[in-house]
Amino acid sequence: METPDPLASMPFSYATRSDGTIVISYRTAPVTILRGRSAERFSTRISGADAAAAQQLMARATGNFKRGNEREGKRSAR
Repeated sequence: METPDPLASMPFSYATRSDGTIVISYRTAPVTILRGRSAERFSTRISGADAAAAQQLMARATGNFKRGNEREGKRSAR
């Protein structure tokens, strides 16, 4: 049984501010702010990425976020 891709619904988005910082959001809630060298690195990597790769890059940039081993809550079979 294959698990569904959590990034298929495109939950991440990002915005570049005028001062060069990048805000990465998860379902409209900001979770990470990139500044300086990390913002430059992120913008060069995401410029050539397709939508699925961009979602992966944003998920990785957020750090330890949604690894996939969280409990399912009421939906899980116990």
